[in-house]
Amino acid sequence: MEIKGTSIMSVKDILLEVAEKLPPDATLSDAIYELEFRQAVQQGLDELDHGKGIPIEQVKAKVAAWAGK
Repeated sequence: MEIKGTSIMSVKDILLEVAEKLPPDATLSDAIYELEFRQAVQQGLDELDHGKGIPIEQVKAKVAAWAGK
């Protein structure tokens, strides 16, 4: 398994870091959520690096529409 953008940290390093930061009573679902969140953030950063981002004006319009403003 490879997570994009993990050239600096190996997947094993990421797993160990997440495990260390989770509270003692964390569930497997908590760990999976954290890993999925990190992967989504990294994917977004990679997309921005490749010019695939959404202009801030478009984001603001979408948030305003979701918020009913």
